[in-house]
Amino acid sequence: MSNAKVWEEKVIIPTYEISEAEKNPIFLDKRVYQGSSGKVYPYPTVEKISDEKKDKEYTAVWLENEYLRVMVLPELGGRIQRAYDKTNGYDFVYYNHVIKPALVGLTGPWISGGIEFNWPQHHRPTTFLPVDYVLAENEDGSSSVLLHDVDQMYGTKGMMKITLYPGKAYIEITGQLYNRTSTPQTFLWWANPAVPVNDNTQSVFPPDVHAVMDHGKRDVSRFPIATGVYYKKDYSEGVDISCYKNIPVPTSYMAEKSKYDFVGGYDYGVGAGILHVADHHISPGKKQWTWGCGDFGKAWDRNLTDEDGPYVELMTGVYTDNQPDFTWLKPFEEKTFKQYFMPYKAVGQVKNATTEAVIHLSYQKETARVVVYATGVYENAEIVLTAAGQKVLEETVRISPVDVFETDVRLSGIREEELHLTVCAEGKCLVEYQPEKAEIPKLPEPARAAKEPEEIMTNEELYLTGQHIEQYRHATYLPDPYYLEGLKRDPGDIRINNAYGLLLMRRGCFADAEKYFRKALKRLTERNPNPYNSESYYLLGLALFYQGKKEEAYDSFYKATWSNEQQEMSFYYQAAIDAQQKKFAGAFEHIEKALVKNAHNIKARGLKAYLLRKLGKREQAKAWIAENLRLDPFDFVSCNEQIILSSADSDAAGNAAEQAGDFAGQRAELNAKMRDFQENYLMTARDYAEFGAYEEAMEILGECTKKYPMLYYYQAYYAGYLGKDETVREMLARAENAVPDYCFPNKPEDIAVLQFAIAKGCRAKAAYYLGNLFYDKLQWEKSVELWEESAKAAPEFPTAWRNLSLAYYNKMKAAAKAKDAMEKAFALDETDVRIFLELDQLYKKLGWTFEERLANYEKHKELIEGRDDLYIEYITLVNLTGEHEKAYECIMGHNFHPWEGGEGKITTQYTLALLEMARKALDEKRFEEAEKLLRDALVYPENLGEGKLEGTKDNHIYYHLGLALEGQGKDEEARKCFEKATVGTDEPAGAMYYNDQPADMILYQGLAYLKLGKVREAKSRFYRLIDYGEQHLEDQVKIEYFAVSLPDFLIFDEDYTAKNRAHCYYLMALGNMGLGNQEKAAGFLEEATEIEPSHMMCRVYASMELLR
Repeated sequence: MSNAKVWEEKVIIPTYEISEAEKNPIFLDKRVYQGSSGKVYPYPTVEKISDEKKDKEYTAVWLENEYLRVMVLPELGGRIQRAYDKTNGYDFVYYNHVIKPALVGLTGPWISGGIEFNWPQHHRPTTFLPVDYVLAENEDGSSSVLLHDVDQMYGTKGMMKITLYPGKAYIEITGQLYNRTSTPQTFLWWANPAVPVNDNTQSVFPPDVHAVMDHGKRDVSRFPIATGVYYKKDYSEGVDISCYKNIPVPTSYMAEKSKYDFVGGYDYGVGAGILHVADHHISPGKKQWTWGCGDFGKAWDRNLTDEDGPYVELMTGVYTDNQPDFTWLKPFEEKTFKQYFMPYKAVGQVKNATTEAVIHLSYQKETARVVVYATGVYENAEIVLTAAGQKVLEETVRISPVDVFETDVRLSGIREEELHLTVCAEGKCLVEYQPEKAEIPKLPEPARAAKEPEEIMTNEELYLTGQHIEQYRHATYLPDPYYLEGLKRDPGDIRINNAYGLLLMRRGCFADAEKYFRKALKRLTERNPNPYNSESYYLLGLALFYQGKKEEAYDSFYKATWSNEQQEMSFYYQAAIDAQQKKFAGAFEHIEKALVKNAHNIKARGLKAYLLRKLGKREQAKAWIAENLRLDPFDFVSCNEQIILSSADSDAAGNAAEQAGDFAGQRAELNAKMRDFQENYLMTARDYAEFGAYEEAMEILGECTKKYPMLYYYQAYYAGYLGKDETVREMLARAENAVPDYCFPNKPEDIAVLQFAIAKGCRAKAAYYLGNLFYDKLQWEKSVELWEESAKAAPEFPTAWRNLSLAYYNKMKAAAKAKDAMEKAFALDETDVRIFLELDQLYKKLGWTFEERLANYEKHKELIEGRDDLYIEYITLVNLTGEHEKAYECIMGHNFHPWEGGEGKITTQYTLALLEMARKALDEKRFEEAEKLLRDALVYPENLGEGKLEGTKDNHIYYHLGLALEGQGKDEEARKCFEKATVGTDEPAGAMYYNDQPADMILYQGLAYLKLGKVREAKSRFYRLIDYGEQHLEDQVKIEYFAVSLPDFLIFDEDYTAKNRAHCYYLMALGNMGLGNQEKAAGFLEEATEIEPSHMMCRVYASMELLR
C-alpha cells in the first residue's frame, strides 16, 4: 500500500473577479445576518462582482491516495474545492468548474461548491480570503495540509488539518480552535459540503430524526414528511422534504436531535453519495440548506455557476446544533475534534455509519434488504443479521470501497425492530444497527423570544438573558438593559457585576469595568477574603493590566490563582508581568504553573520558549520549540525564537557569509508562512510586547513589507519603551502619512498604542483610527470627540467627515450636522461611490423629494453604475418620477447581483415599470400592447439576477391583464385572469421581507372580486386593510427577535414605529380606494407621506386614478 501524497500545483480556474474592497469603514451594528450579528468591522466589504469571466491562476494543494483525489484552495479560505472518488469517477462534493462569487457572504463574495469551513460564525468572514498553510507528510504514510486563520473580529484562532490516509476512502478533518484572547469568546463550527442535486437526490438524515427546526429554532416541521406550513410553503398534504425536488422555496432545516454520528446525501440515479461522520456528542449539527427547485432557486444557481446546476448544502455542525447556536471558548482554551467526509455507493438510505463501514437495513413485504459498504479493505468481514435473536444471515465476505455487499433475506412473522445487523472485521465491530420501534414522535416547541428586562422576574434570569444575547451575538438586542435592570434591583449582584464589567472591558472601557469588578469583590469578600471562585480577581487584574497598572494587576492575578478555575490565565499574566520586569526566573516558575493547567496554551508555550532563551537554557529552548511547532506550526513566536536561537548558534560557529545566508533563508521561510499579512505580524508583536520583549516585537514588525499605519504606530509605541525617541518620531510620521484605506483597528491593545500617538501630537489619523475602534465598540461619544479632533487637524480628510455624519444622525439625532458633514465628505472626494450612496440615503431620510434626489443623481451620472444598490435607487427614482420607459431601458441594459436576503428590489422596479407602461396603454385603448407588457411583467429576465419566488401571486398584473383582455373582447380569458387575481392571503402584514405579500395585492384581490361580481368578498378585503391599519396604528415596533436576515445594509437608523405608522395609513388608503372613498384615501396617503416622504407605494397610488 503506497503512501498518500500531498503537493502544491498552479491551476487555472475561470473566474468572475470581484471589485476592490470598500475603503471606508463599514459599521453595521444592527445588521442581521444568518440569525445573528452581521457586523463586518474590521473586515472590508466587497459589493461588486464582474460579469466577465477570465482565466485566473490559483495555488492548489492536492491530496491523493488510491481511492480519492482532493483539491484545496488556500487562497479562498482553505476550502476543499474538489473531492473526487477515483473508483467510480464521481465528484462526491459539488464540483463547480468556475469561481463565480455572489453576494452571499458576511462581507460579500461567496462561492458555491466544495466544502466550506465556517467558524467562528457563519458564513466565515475569511471564506473568500487567503489563509496560512503548510504541507505535511506524516510518519504513518498519511499526508495533510494544515490551514490556519485568526478571526480579526474576536481573536479566535483556528487550525484545520485535512488528511488522507493510505487505504482509506475518507477525508479526515482535524479541527483545533484556540481562544488566544484574555476574555471568553463564542464560536460555532459548520463544515458545509455542497452536493449536486436533481430529481433523484435525497438528503440522508439518521432514522431517529423526526423533527427539524429553522434558524434560532423559531419554527418546527415534522421530518421527513412535512405536514404543515414551513417557510411559508404549505406541505399539509404530506411532502417528503428530504428530496430536493419537493422543496420549491429557499429552506433551511436542522435536525432537532439524533443519537447517530452521520448525515449525508445520495443520488439514486448514479448510485452514489456523500456521508459525514463525527461523534454526535460534539457534532450534533445536521442541516440542509437549499435555494429551492423553483424559479427563485434556479436564478441563484445561475448567479453561482455557469453549467454545474443546482446543489444543496449538507451542513455539519460541531459544538453547535443550530444557526445561531454558539459555544463558549474560555480564555486560552482549546477545543479539538475530528470529522470525516466520505463517498459511498449502493447503500442508498443509510441506517448507520462509522468511519469504517456504512449499512442499510430495511424490511418490506417479508424481505429484509441488507447493503454494506466499507471505507477500507476487509478481507474476511463477518456480516450477521438476526431476527428476534436468531441468526438469519451469516456470511464472511470481502468488503471495500469497490466491493459492496448486497443481499435480500426472506423472512416472515417478525417486526422490523426485531432485526439486528452487525458487521465485524479484524476483531472489532465496524458498524451495527437495530431499527427502533415505530412510535408517534412528539414535535418540539419552537423557541420563544426573550422578554423585555422589566418583565423578567429574577436577577438570575436577567443575567442568563444578557449572557444569551452576548453568546448568540444577537444583532438587534443588547445585553446592557438586562444587566442594568439586574443591578438596579441589586447593585452588588456578583455575576451581573462581573458580566457587565466584562462587557465594558470588551468595549475598551477599562476604568469603568474596574468599578464593577470591585463591586463584585466587595460582595464576594464581605465575610471572607477567599472566594469559592476568584473570577472577579482575574477580571479586575485584566482591567488594571490594560490600564497599565501592572503592580495592582499582579496582586489581583496572584489572588485569582487561589482558586482552581482562574489559575491558567492568572499564572500566565503573572509570568508576563515578571518578564516585563526582567524577573525571568520568577516568570519561568509561573509559566510552568500555567502550563500544568493547560499544556496546549499556545501563548504560554511561546512565552516559555522566550524565557528559556533568556535564561540561557538554549538546548531546552530548541527542544521545547520543536515540540511547540509539532503542536502548532503557526505558533509564530516559537518560529521566531527558533530563528533567533539558530542565528546565535551561527554567530558562535563563525563563517559570517554562510550564517547570513542560513538566517535569511529561515527568515524568508517564516515570512512566507506569515504571508506578509500585516495582522500576523501585529499579533506576534503584541505577544512579544505582552511580556516586555519590545526589541523582538519591533524586529518582527519590521519584517512586514506592507505600508500599513498600525505597523508604524506599534513600532513607535515599542520604541518609546526602549527610549528610542528618534525612532518614535520617524514611525509616527510614517503612520500619519500612510494611506488610511482599510486600516480598521479593533484590538484592546490598539487603544494604548493610538492614545500614545495622539499624546505625541498625531491628531489627524491616530484620532480617526481610534474613533473607528470605539465606534465599533459602541462608544460613540468617544468616537465623535476623536473624529472631530481628526477633522479639525486634517479638514481635507473625507472619511472623518463621513464617519461624523453617521454618528451625528444615528447617535446624536443631529440631522443638520449630519447633512453638513456628509456633504463636506463628498465634496472632498466626488469619486467615492459609497459616500455618494450614503449622502443620497441621508437626503432620503431628510425628506428630499424624488425629483430633488433624481436631479442630484443626474449631476453625478458617472457614479451611478458603480454599485448595484445605487443603480437600483436611481432606477426607482426614474420610475417614481413617471419615466417608466427610461426605467425599463435602464433595467434591461444592466446585469444585477443581489445580496442574499435583499432580493425583491430590482424585480419590484421591473414590474412597476411594465405595469405603469401597461396602465398608460390601457388608458389609450392600446389593449394588445398592454397585454404584451403585462405578460412580460409575469416573467423575470435573467439579467435581474433573481427568479420569482413560489407563492408570488401577481394579483396586480393579473387584474390589469384581465382589463386588457376584456378590452379586446376576450371575456372568458379576462375572467380567468380576474380569478387568478383573487388568489393569496387576505391577511395584511408588516411587509419587511422580500417573501412577504405586498399589501396592495389584497386591494387587487378585492378589485378582481368586483369584476367577478362578488361584492361581499371584495368588500371583506378592503375592510381587512382598513381594520389592520386602525388596529396597529399605535403599535411600538422593533425588528423581531428571531430575524434571520434583513434586506438592507442599514446605513442610517430606522424608526420602525414611525415606519409602521406610515404603513398603517397606507393600508387604510388602499382599503378606501377599493371602497371608492377617493378623498379619504388621498388623506391617508398624505398622512403616510408626512411620516415617510420616501414611501414608494404611496407615490405610486397618489399619482394614479385607480381603475375600477
